[in-house]
Amino acid sequence: MPIRRREFLKSVGGVVAGLAVTDPVLGRQKPTQTDEAVVNQADERIRKCRMGTASLRLTGPDGQPLPPGVSLRISQRWHKFLFGCNIFKLGRCRTSEDNAAYEKQFADLLNYATLPFYWWQYEMQKGRPDEERTEEIVRWCNAHGVTTKGHPLAWNYVDPRWLADSTPEEAMRLQFERIARCAERFKGKVDIWDVVNEATAYDREEVKQRSPKLTQAIAKMGVPEYIRTAFQRARAANPQAVLLINDYRLDAAYADNVISQLVDEGGKPMYDVIGLQSHMHGGYWGAARAWDACERFAKFGKPLHFTETTVVSGPRKDSVWATTPEGEQDQAKRVTEFYSVLFSHPAVEAVTWWDFTDQGAWQRAPAGLVRGDMSPKPAYEQLHGLIKGKWWTKVETATGPGGSANLEGFFGQYEIEAKSADRRLTGAFSLEKGQKSPVEVRLA
Repeated sequence: MPIRRREFLKSVGGVVAGLAVTDPVLGRQKPTQTDEAVVNQADERIRKCRMGTASLRLTGPDGQPLPPGVSLRISQRWHKFLFGCNIFKLGRCRTSEDNAAYEKQFADLLNYATLPFYWWQYEMQKGRPDEERTEEIVRWCNAHGVTTKGHPLAWNYVDPRWLADSTPEEAMRLQFERIARCAERFKGKVDIWDVVNEATAYDREEVKQRSPKLTQAIAKMGVPEYIRTAFQRARAANPQAVLLINDYRLDAAYADNVISQLVDEGGKPMYDVIGLQSHMHGGYWGAARAWDACERFAKFGKPLHFTETTVVSGPRKDSVWATTPEGEQDQAKRVTEFYSVLFSHPAVEAVTWWDFTDQGAWQRAPAGLVRGDMSPKPAYEQLHGLIKGKWWTKVETATGPGGSANLEGFFGQYEIEAKSADRRLTGAFSLEKGQKSPVEVRLA
């Protein structure tokens, strides 16, 4: 039976107030399996949850089935699964050569991008948001087949400077107006949003110093009401948008007392996706802990997005944190394992890396898939070998009777090329889970 509004407010408020006594990320639970067991089963799980079969029926420009024996080349063009990264450095690297390399390597590997909507940077002057920069990134993403997401609509990490003279009530009103404005303004261009970011840590001491007005506003309104209203405003502004609640809390207390209670009066979840952060600057989690995090949140029946993933490629010594050959090899090994585990879990639909390059990376860490000079690290090469190799479908076959052909492949979009005599015909289709057969494809 869904919890009612009063119980929701009480339970979420209690969890937020008690954050300091629990592990801030994964909690205290021991993994339920060994790393080896989770990894050894990954390939079989991937085959079951990321691949499907389809019977194709191919027709020519005249609508008639292709004759038997026509040579076919079927090539995947896009993954259904979202492999992403923040795209904050697009066009803003140190040199034009760096910018070109950034674009090429991003587009060669990824199909998903997180765009910056940090309020204190996005609207440095009241009423003058940097929409031109967003449009620039959206155009690039559209041109390269990259799906866009906005991050975040609500986060009290830093106050916009011009908010300093506002009352708590005014600050919150402006916050909700911003949510609606962004979601409405970019409808059809950015339709996936991190609505509320790290609400459970809204009153950390360092946050109070950087964001006194928004922190005070959230405290006065109450965290549960703040979360609920933010989702309501985003939903009203773009009813078709995919809305995430995003946090670094991945422990059972957060799952049971925040996620499970974020429902409307009818008991329906207010979010579409659960966003899970996985920054590992302080140490790699391991396969079993990653799997357990997936299991913990999969029970809510909503897709999971790993929204911020970091594995560094070098140790930190005093004030220096740089990539090393040994660190890069370790990073590559761990990235391969981590992505294989997430890709093998049926609830996970997206993984976003954070950041693409060491150049300007968060915390000045060697966190990129490419180095500061834009040369690919082994982790980039390993991921490319998975995403565009091991987990990518290319088939050469021939038509059977009635223009028929069979395909087993990864879910996503495909191009098909047919060659017969002096003719070359092409067409496109999608391979989806639960898709009905035959799939009709008309070639021209």
